[in-house]
Amino acid sequence: MPDFEVVRSTTIAADPARVHALIDDFHEWPAWSPWEEVDPDMERTYSGAEKGEGAEYAWAGDRKAGVGSMRIVSSTPERIELVLAFEKPMKATNTVVYELVPAGGGT
Repeated sequence: MPDFEVVRSTTIAADPARVHALIDDFHEWPAWSPWEEVDPDMERTYSGAEKGEGAEYAWAGDRKAGVGSMRIVSSTPERIELVLAFEKPMKATNTVVYELVPAGGGT
């Protein structure tokens, strides 16, 4: 598959440190990620570091949720980069970057 890039942005009414904490800890993702609701019975596995660089998260769910994993490869207060790997229903590996920029009392 050829290279591609998708960019999305939004403003969140929380300071960058709070937003960073929610992204940097995979245990927090069920509270905010819409993908967590796709399959309520999805199996989740956490490994590696507790949070930040080296943290790993894997899931196995129904046909919609599929099977995959994520690993945080770098984490600074302004940027979190992770590798997202899908196994099912299709194989794909992508880099995901969250850039956190202060914006009028939010992020």
